[in-house]
Amino acid sequence: MKIRMVNSGVFTPIDDIQATLTAPEQGFYWIDADAEDLNILQPLFSLHDLAVEDCLSEEEQRPKIEIYEDHYFIVINSIRFDDEEIFLRSLSVFLGRNYIITVTNQKINELRTLKPILWEQEVSEPDRFLYLLIDLVVDNYFSVGDRIEAKIEKLEEDILMHTKKSHLIEIIGLRSEILWLKKVLGPQKEVINILNKKDLRLIDDQLQKYFSDIYENAVKIAETFETYRDLMGNLREAYQSSIANRANEIMRVFTAITTIFIPLTLITGIYGMNFTNMPELDMKYGYFMIIGIMATLGFGMFLIFRKKDWI
Repeated sequence: MKIRMVNSGVFTPIDDIQATLTAPEQGFYWIDADAEDLNILQPLFSLHDLAVEDCLSEEEQRPKIEIYEDHYFIVINSIRFDDEEIFLRSLSVFLGRNYIITVTNQKINELRTLKPILWEQEVSEPDRFLYLLIDLVVDNYFSVGDRIEAKIEKLEEDILMHTKKSHLIEIIGLRSEILWLKKVLGPQKEVINILNKKDLRLIDDQLQKYFSDIYENAVKIAETFETYRDLMGNLREAYQSSIANRANEIMRVFTAITTIFIPLTLITGIYGMNFTNMPELDMKYGYFMIIGIMATLGFGMFLIFRKKDWI
């Protein structure tokens, strides 16, 4: 657990947790904790039992906002795209009048990225801290969306160039991840909408208007992932079409080869009969003549098929 007093974007480490019980003359306290630290923090800040229970739960938390008498409890999901796989990491926030508590069980990049922004904008209020944090979380969805789009384009190009069975596995896996993200984006969008529209006494009225920009971005993200879902459906159709075309190409080649050998088989079948009186059997160069006819016939049919682009 790390405790800092933030005033005009400047961080002052606090060693004694009891010091946070007294409101600072300027600035606010930022307590960066994990779930186990809530055993200490809950009685000190009178955190609601249900909110603490949600933080301690090992189940995946749905984005939400809960309004209590002297603090708010907010859950949002940070997104990461590592090693071609999408991860969502829960970020729980307790917002009070003079403090903000962030609770994470894993590293959240947005918390690290937020520090220089707090210093640059000389932040001294916990509600502004919350605004900048959620803004970073939502913006990160755009960068992940760009990487997903690039992956879809590359996958489409690979399918058109050379279709493989592994492509279908990639399509199914990516589509399921996009659908999973869409389910999360819905409630997260509603959380931001509440921060934008509902009368919240712990958030300054002027600052609350800025949440409308974040909400618009959240709507755009939801629409973008809806488009990605449609693109994955088109990509699956393209894969199936490519496989069908490839099978048709193979069948066309086999058909052409079979067609070429049909007249050759007819000729060999005729001269393979065991009749005694067959005039050509006594010809001195009959064998070479028949072989020449067969070669000419086969090569001629091959050239005709190539000219018609059948093989």
